[in-house]
Amino acid sequence: MINKINITKKWQPFRATNFLSLMWPCLILWKIHGVFPYKFKTPTSIIISKPVYIFSIIIIIFYLITYSSIMYHMDVTGELDYDSVPAILQANSYLSFGFWIIITAFFQRKTRTDFLEKLAKESVKIPAKKYRQLSRLIHLKDLIGILFVYAHFPNIFSSSYPLIGFKAFGVYTTIIVYLVNALYTNCVLIIHTHFQIINEKLIKLKFHIENDECHLLRRIYHVRKNPLILMEIKKIIKEHNDVCNLVLQLNCTFSLQMIAIVTLTFAEITFSLYFYILKTVGFKDINLEKQIWYSYFITSVTYYSGYIITAVGVCEHAKDEADKTGIIVHEILNNTIDKQIAEELQIFSLQLLHRKTNFLAKGLALDYTLLTSIAGGVTTYLLILIQFLITTNSCQMNNNSTTTIAITTMANN
Repeated sequence: MINKINITKKWQPFRATNFLSLMWPCLILWKIHGVFPYKFKTPTSIIISKPVYIFSIIIIIFYLITYSSIMYHMDVTGELDYDSVPAILQANSYLSFGFWIIITAFFQRKTRTDFLEKLAKESVKIPAKKYRQLSRLIHLKDLIGILFVYAHFPNIFSSSYPLIGFKAFGVYTTIIVYLVNALYTNCVLIIHTHFQIINEKLIKLKFHIENDECHLLRRIYHVRKNPLILMEIKKIIKEHNDVCNLVLQLNCTFSLQMIAIVTLTFAEITFSLYFYILKTVGFKDINLEKQIWYSYFITSVTYYSGYIITAVGVCEHAKDEADKTGIIVHEILNNTIDKQIAEELQIFSLQLLHRKTNFLAKGLALDYTLLTSIAGGVTTYLLILIQFLITTNSCQMNNNSTTTIAITTMANN
């Protein structure tokens, strides 16, 4: 009966009470766009939905046909040709990485579903108060992000049908990339909450040990002086191990997609800033007809910078919370004189040493060092692109001067 009540109350904006109501807005968007053909049987059990599964197959087939057609019109027939080499590179990189993200999102749906099911089962331990706090952040973030992308739908209309298809394809790709990033950050936020709960339990345990409070049956158990504390420590150790397993499974599930998102973000920020510089200095040969963004350069840079900073910031915040666990454990260890409690804490300390909490994408650490690397890389490649532009213009001017001199010489002769 409880499960039925929870399922009927899936959508509770800004006041979620369980995993399903917390993740429902993001997952329903995945389902609408054809990359999540599953439904929740219970708040912790996911099963396939046949109608949505058929719909997702139709979507992916249509997507593959559209992608092939766009690449053909752009790279073979030249009907969607661009005016410069950087523009061609930007379009091809965007389509290629977007294609990779969507294909992996479709074919890894079973792996992603297994992870979400395991995360849902672990998240039963999260109290309702924490869910409400999470929902305010997650629901607001997802709502602002998806409305920002949807607001650019009117830009797809054009006089050319291939161009309309290209822009619609671009908007759909942008939506899927955003949804992958949103789901990833939501999962990291939930994992951060798990670490937060573990730390709160340890702090409470530290308070009891420091105040040397009496415990149940302490006079009876001569060997095990603090049975309740020992049981609580063992329970916390198991919870921490389960959360670390979630981090590993998260890395395996989203690695291919996140590495593509990081690369795509780097390319888009670099090229957008490059075209913005050209526009600022009065460069005339910039065709914005094929773009999907309003105020293209600023909007694009703001959007891609915003969601990569959000993803990295959430991962860094969760990692910091996980690192606090080791600090609290050693503070308790320094303040306890009970031999058995000290032994359990030593075991926990060894587990913390071997179970590092790192959010990785095929070896690429999603932390603040990634942002500095992206900033440095963008600056470097901007200088390279500007240098090539200056060199190309100089060569054209020299060629024009040589041609003019040759024509003048011939005329004098």
